Amino acid sequence: MYVYKYPRPALTVDCVIFGLSENENALKVLLIERADEPFKGMWALPGGFVNMEETLDQAARRELEEETGLKNAFIEQLYTFGDPDRDPRGRVVSVAYYALVNLSQHSISAGSDARRAEWHLVTQLPPLAFDHHLIFCTALKRLQGKVRYQPIGFELLPEKFALSQLQRVYEIILGKELDKRNFRKKILSMGLLVELPERQKGVPHRAAKLYRFDKEKYRQLESEGFMFEI
Repeated sequence: MYVYKYPRPALTVDCVIFGLSENENALKVLLIERADEPFKGMWALPGGFVNMEETLDQAARRELEEETGLKNAFIEQLYTFGDPDRDPRGRVVSVAYYALVNLSQHSISAGSDARRAEWHLVTQLPPLAFDHHLIFCTALKRLQGKVRYQPIGFELLPEKFALSQLQRVYEIILGKELDKRNFRKKILSMGLLVELPERQKGVPHRAAKLYRFDKEKYRQLESEGFMFEI
């Protein structure tokens, strides 16, 4: 059996989980309170060490479920963080992911190595363990850029939504107001929304039409060279 002559770093995954509530006009990120050293009692991103028999994606999804109870969330690899001093336990390289969830469709629960898991406003984060603030900032920048050219913003919405809800998702992520007429004209012209024979319920204003995002049509158009752009 071949034996490596050189020391090998440990490998971890960390997950930046963004969430949006239908009742709150604010973007949030899920944090866990660490139950063990190092940084015991501090807030951190969910994550952990990669097992020898699993892929990075499998490790990220496993850690999400073990530490927060989240399953079947949209998840995508973000970046690799490998500063030699990022972990006091030794040489640890982390492959970071970001995930998007609609808060009304996902419940959370802290895992065995976390005291609790809570949603925090992205604008009011507590001090974070390790280099997790850097990872968070990198993920937020990626989200703000990618939401313009890929339809990932729909992951933050319920299956059925009004155009005003969709526009608000973009405004919250991008941090600026969008022209209502131009936004609706552009999004409807793409032909990716299916108008439903339903309207909003329980709203204090005039009930708006509901739509759903046609994922299959998007995949078909994308394969033909279609470019999504907001």
